[in-house]
Amino acid sequence: MKKYVLALFVFSVLISCKDNPVSKKIKETKDAVSNSTNAVQEMTNMQEDIKDLQETTPLTNEELKSWLPEEVEGMNRISYKAGQAGMMNISSIEATYANEDKSKKFSISIIDGAGQVGAAATMGIRMVMSQDFEEEDENGSRRTVTKNGKKAIEEYRTGNNKSKIQLMEGNRFYLEANGTNMDLDETWDAIEDLNIEKLG
Repeated sequence: MKKYVLALFVFSVLISCKDNPVSKKIKETKDAVSNSTNAVQEMTNMQEDIKDLQETTPLTNEELKSWLPEEVEGMNRISYKAGQAGMMNISSIEATYANEDKSKKFSISIIDGAGQVGAAATMGIRMVMSQDFEEEDENGSRRTVTKNGKKAIEEYRTGNNKSKIQLMEGNRFYLEANGTNMDLDETWDAIEDLNIEKLG
């Protein structure tokens, strides 16, 4: 009996140490279960609106260009490309903004999830967005966050002050935003200035 109690005590001490292998494994298992649950829930949600997206007409190049801002957070647009994914029948647009001396740049890529192909392309992205994860090392960090009601993936490289944010707007438009010499807060501010909710 004493051996049994002692074994339980040792096990409980091991569990209470957050850096021990047993505790880490339990956390990994919990995270995996949580992510699996999230994935199932997202699949259910997607089934409800994927049919609507497939039957929706994607935006044209002209419609995308008419939305595209000339200036974002004091940075002027220096280039854009519309319809680069056109060969796949996916409506898309890319643009780059920069300050006067080009030391700071903000680039975006947007994919319209409407139409048969667009809906299929963004479905995988939505599945990734449904996961919860956080990674960090000496080079930077990568994690999922919820900001202004939107699930997003944030990445930041400390060595060169580069940031990357991916999100879905209204379960239809996929946005990837990259900031050069911009931290995550600055990149989020630039995204807000885009008014992406006005698309569609």
